[in-house]
Amino acid sequence: MSNSLFSLPIEQQLSPSLTLRKKNGLTLAVINHPKAKGAVTLQGAQLVSWQPSGESPVIWLSEASDFEPGVAIRGGIPICWPWFGKTGSPSHGFARNGLWQLTAHDESDDCVWLTLTLSDSEGTHKLWPHAFSLIARIRLGETCEVELESHGDYAITTALHSYFHIGDISQIGIAGLGDAYMDKLTGKDALDSSPVMQFPGPVDRIYRQPQAFSTISDPVLNRTIEIHHRQAADVVVWNPGKEGAATMADMSNEGYKTMACVETACVSQPITVTRDKPHYLSVSIRCYRNE
Repeated sequence: MSNSLFSLPIEQQLSPSLTLRKKNGLTLAVINHPKAKGAVTLQGAQLVSWQPSGESPVIWLSEASDFEPGVAIRGGIPICWPWFGKTGSPSHGFARNGLWQLTAHDESDDCVWLTLTLSDSEGTHKLWPHAFSLIARIRLGETCEVELESHGDYAITTALHSYFHIGDISQIGIAGLGDAYMDKLTGKDALDSSPVMQFPGPVDRIYRQPQAFSTISDPVLNRTIEIHHRQAADVVVWNPGKEGAATMADMSNEGYKTMACVETACVSQPITVTRDKPHYLSVSIRCYRNE
């Protein structure tokens, strides 16, 4: 689906490489730059596509995503905030369904920058009683960077829920996760001393001692995706497997085969944000060909 976003009618030209377009009621900032193509929805400040020049898409997006206002998009990099998972309603928080404002943008020969903001409102107060201000900064070029800055006075769990496009889930390996994790499928803590994690079936794990960056080695697409986690306490790895995909209306039955989530996160323990100490969470991604 991600390639179809670049053929949507242009509604507004913001700069030589940046346009606003619409899909099924959602506004997207679409980037078509010599170094990379990409797209970000104003709903959720969600990166839904990034493709460096000469490379196939790095970010996975479900072909069954509706792009309807108020409905979560399956794929991309959803911003999970101020809670992760089903500890509140909606699942993974309200920031990913909120309407953010595109407050700044710029471009150079190397990349395009976007800044989007979200603040508390009467609607958010019904879900969560705190005043807040969020800033999302997204940089797209040969590398991709997403940073979330949280201001206010509260405790949160949060994640950049990154979906990566892969050749075959049964053949990839993920390194840099550490060995201690909580298995959300069993509810138990576990250890994995193998330096490379693989997918025997459905996986939902919170790695609590991750390294500074993780790698996805993909022999089918002949590339490695490098994921740098900054200010992250945890890394979440998820794939629903065949059984899980069959229960999801917004994922095809075969969709699980070409995606893997490796999420930059702070979820095992709440993070305290104070007015004089904002919280930062960011991910930097690059992709390179295997030798």
